[in-house]
Amino acid sequence: MTGGEALVAGLAAHGVDTVFGIPGTHSLPIYPYLRKYRIRHVLTRHEQGAGYAADGYARVSGRPGVVLTTTGPAILNAVAAAAQAYSDSVPVLFVSPAMPVDHPGRGNGLLHEVKDQRAAMAAVTAGSHRVRSVGEIPVAVAQAFADLRTGRPRPRHLDLPLDLLDRSEDVRAVRPIHVAVTPPDGKSIGAAAGILAAARRPGVIVGGGVRHAADELRRLVELLQAPVISSTNGKGILPYDHPLSLGAGLHRAAVRDFVEDCDVVLAIGTELAPADLFYGGLTFSGKLIRVDVDPAQLLTNASPDLSIVADASIALDALSATLQPKGSQRERADSWRRRVGDQARTEGSRWLSIVDGIASAIGRSGVVAADNAMVCYYGALSNLPGYRPGCFLFPTGLGTLGYGLPAAIGAKLAEPDTPVVAIEGDGGLMFSVAELATAAQLRLPLPVVVVDNGGYGEIRREMAERGDPVHAVDLDRPDFPALATALGCHGVSAGGDIGPLVATALAADRPTLIHVRDDAG
Repeated sequence: MTGGEALVAGLAAHGVDTVFGIPGTHSLPIYPYLRKYRIRHVLTRHEQGAGYAADGYARVSGRPGVVLTTTGPAILNAVAAAAQAYSDSVPVLFVSPAMPVDHPGRGNGLLHEVKDQRAAMAAVTAGSHRVRSVGEIPVAVAQAFADLRTGRPRPRHLDLPLDLLDRSEDVRAVRPIHVAVTPPDGKSIGAAAGILAAARRPGVIVGGGVRHAADELRRLVELLQAPVISSTNGKGILPYDHPLSLGAGLHRAAVRDFVEDCDVVLAIGTELAPADLFYGGLTFSGKLIRVDVDPAQLLTNASPDLSIVADASIALDALSATLQPKGSQRERADSWRRRVGDQARTEGSRWLSIVDGIASAIGRSGVVAADNAMVCYYGALSNLPGYRPGCFLFPTGLGTLGYGLPAAIGAKLAEPDTPVVAIEGDGGLMFSVAELATAAQLRLPLPVVVVDNGGYGEIRREMAERGDPVHAVDLDRPDFPALATALGCHGVSAGGDIGPLVATALAADRPTLIHVRDDAG
């Protein structure tokens, strides 16, 4: 095989059926083999968009997303997306050609030359691997997928010297490596079960590390009769209408009160990160038990009374096997559910009509890809019902802009029959507005709800709150529906309930931009 075919054969051997990217001069030796191995190539309009689309694809499908770019500026365009995937623990493989094996250490001006491309990617991913021969390529692919599927899922980068891609060697694809999951320590499980059994007011906090363990979580919390609050990335793991669900969003005062009231809190697969806790950390007046696949995470942001290093599904199963059912605590759960929910509705009241309209259109199976916009983190995060893991895609930790639209494209390609909606602010949309053309070319029935407050509303608010002069945040309002039409989409302006517009867009023959003017600032 050539190096180009060795790469594609390796991806196919690991179940890859879709890659996102843009071809370039140095990546051409890879492209003839995508069709041979039946891998769909999704042509985005910018490599950052390719990265966000692969991120959305991975979050919804549960499989690693793959980004394929050319050398230098192309892979550097994807750096923000790689950093976002790292921040939110999303398995995405970034693949790019690189300078030749024997390229001069100080450079010679070759096209797309970068001083140290691998180091740039290593800085924002869990690791960047530069191969040295064609024979190493299938091994490197297998190693990358083993890493992506082991422990805490984080992005990886493969750096392929461009002179290897047309070179042939006698190689074959390496089959996937089966990675056994280490069971949790039995003594730790027993100790945790003892603490939980004795608890009178237990509570549970879940994060994105529990996305694959929804059934195991439900069994345990029903045994414990413990109310559950989720982080942003944990939204929907316990369905919104489950009687023990307090919804999503760790930042509200009512959630802090709930945590302080608990005599035991079980935190599973969550960083308890400042990015989730807008107004300061949580106070644990009772015992704290933490479960995480990442040992270092167990001591970050809050020190537990007991820690368990384990995959969430195995740990939850082990705890459930040890515990006996508790008596119903329905009254306590109902009380906290009302209190947390009422506060969420009050704090997000400005955007409730938008959120409720989207909820009515997408039903229980829907997925919303959100950008860093006020309508998303103040409105949709806590008030949009979520009924499934991966129902709310949001760039939490890194806090990038431009994520929502391309992530929605990736999600829709991962699950074509699922209702998917993107929510954008007017500022964030302009970071990736060209991806409307990508969605149009793919003929995706994708509603893109743009809530337009005439600028960077959150920064405007923070400037005013500081007592600083408010400037450099206002944006002229383009004709967003006309822009969408020019890029091959439908474009409409909303004057009232957006639910019917979203429902119509979900059945359309192409994407639909729904412009909502928000004059509250």
